[in-house]
Amino acid sequence: MNSRERVQMALNHQEPDKIPFDVAGCPMSGIHYIAYQNLRDYLGLPKVETRISDSIQNLAVIDQDFAERLQIDVHNIAPRSSAAYNLEYREEGEYTAYTDEWGIGWRSPKQGGLYYDMYSWPLAAFDTIDDIKKYYHWPDPTDPNRFVGLREKALQTIAEGKAVVIGSISAGVSEMHAWTRGFENYFTDFYLNPELANYIMDTVVELKMAFWERALQEVGDLVDVVVEADDLAGQDRLFFSQEQYRKFIKPQHTRLFSFIKARTNAKLFYHCDGALTPILWDLIESGIDILNPLQKSAAGIDFKAIKKEYGNDLSIWGGGVDTQRVFDQGSPDEVRHDVIENIEALAPGGGLVFATIHNTQATVPPQNFMAMWETLQEYGAY
Repeated sequence: MNSRERVQMALNHQEPDKIPFDVAGCPMSGIHYIAYQNLRDYLGLPKVETRISDSIQNLAVIDQDFAERLQIDVHNIAPRSSAAYNLEYREEGEYTAYTDEWGIGWRSPKQGGLYYDMYSWPLAAFDTIDDIKKYYHWPDPTDPNRFVGLREKALQTIAEGKAVVIGSISAGVSEMHAWTRGFENYFTDFYLNPELANYIMDTVVELKMAFWERALQEVGDLVDVVVEADDLAGQDRLFFSQEQYRKFIKPQHTRLFSFIKARTNAKLFYHCDGALTPILWDLIESGIDILNPLQKSAAGIDFKAIKKEYGNDLSIWGGGVDTQRVFDQGSPDEVRHDVIENIEALAPGGGLVFATIHNTQATVPPQNFMAMWETLQEYGAY
C-alpha cells in the first residue's frame, strides 16, 4: 500500500495498514523554519537553504530527504498563503514588513521576531460598500502565475505515491472579513453594518470560486484533498452566537463548499481551531469531510465523544499531539503519553490523518518531535 492509498482509505473511514502521517500538507500542519533546521541537524540530514512556504507563520518548505526519512504521506501542490505571492519586504524601524496582495500590512520584529503580525487593514477606514467599490482593488484570483506547473506537480506527487493536497487563494471567508476590516470592525459589523459584512464575504466567496474554477480545471481529477479554512472560535467559545453563524457565515460556507465539490471528487478539508463543537453539525451540513485540527486544549473538545458522535461523517486531520500544552513544554515521555492517548481515541475505524494539532513551533525540541514520530510508528499500525 502506498501513501496515497493509505490516505484515501483513512478518509473513507476504513483502516489502512497504518495511520497516515502529515507534515506541511497544509499551512496548519507545517513546521517553523527554526524547528525544521534543528530537526534536520538532529537527524543528521545535510545542511540546506531553508525555503519558506508561508511567510506569515515562517513555515519551512519540506525537502525530499526529510519527507522520505519521516515517511510523510501527503504533498501540498499549492499551499494556501496568498501572503507569499510576489512579496516585497521593507524596513520599518525595528520591524521588517510587507503588504500582501489584499493590501493587508504584516510586520515582524527584527530582533526575536518569529512570525509576521497584521498591523494595517485596507478596508478599516471604509464604512460603505460604495467607498470600497470606489477606492479598493480586489486581487485577481485567476492570475495565470498561480497555476503554472500545477498539473505537473500533481502528476509528480501521484508518481511518488503520495496523496495530493491543494490549498486555497486565501484564509477563510469570515477570516478575510476580519483581515481586511480589522478585528474591531469585524466583530461590530455583524451588528452595526451587516450589509457591509455580507458584501465583503460575498466578494471573497466569488474570488475563491473563481480561483477554484480555474485550479480544479487543471487538477480536479487528480487531487485527493482540497483545503479551506475559517477560524470561528477561541479557546473557550465561538467568536459569535450560533444564530449569527447560521445567519451570516453558514450560507457562505455552503455556497463555496458545494461549488468546490461539484468540480472534484476530492475530500473537502476544513480548518478551524478552538471550541467549535456548537456548530460542528452545521459545518458537516455545509459540506466538510475533514476537520482540522481538533484542538484538544479548547473547551468542549473531548476526542472520544467527538469520535463517537461525528466519526461516521467526519475525518480528523490532526489531533496527534497537543501543541499548546505538551509539544514544546513537556518531556519526551509526556509527548509519548499524549500521542498514545490521542491515537487510542481517534484511530479506530479509520478517519484519522495524524498531524500535530497545529504547526510545530520554533521552540519545539527535536527530541519531542521524534518522540511523537516514534510513538506513531509504534502505535499507529492497524
